[in-house]
Amino acid sequence: MSLTDLKRRKPKPRKKLSVEEFIEDANNYAFGQPSLAKKTRKKKPTNESMELKKQSTKIYRHATFTLTEQSIEQLNELAKTANVAKSRLIRMMITDFATKDKNELASIIENSQD
Repeated sequence: MSLTDLKRRKPKPRKKLSVEEFIEDANNYAFGQPSLAKKTRKKKPTNESMELKKQSTKIYRHATFTLTEQSIEQLNELAKTANVAKSRLIRMMITDFATKDKNELASIIENSQD
C-alpha cells in the first residue's frame, strides 16, 4: 500500500431512496439482481404494475438441513442434467411429496434407505 492509497477522496453522492425502493433493493440483492441505487432514476411505477410485481415476487426463507453425501451427489447431478437450481429442485420435490396420498407416502418412507 502506498501513501497515495491513503489520500482522502470526495465521497460519491448517494442517490436518495424511498422506503419502498430500499426494500425492493434489498430484495434485488437477495435474488442476485442489480441494485436500484446504481441505476438511473426512472419514473415511479403505477399502482397496477406494483400489484403485478408484488404478486409475482415469491418470498423465500433461508433453511439449513443435513443431507448424506450420496444425497448431495444425486442433487448435484439432477441440478446439472435438468439445468435447474438445487433449491428449486428441492422445492419441486417437496411439492410433489406433499401431493401424494397417505398410502403412497407410507410406501415411500418404508422403502427409504435413509
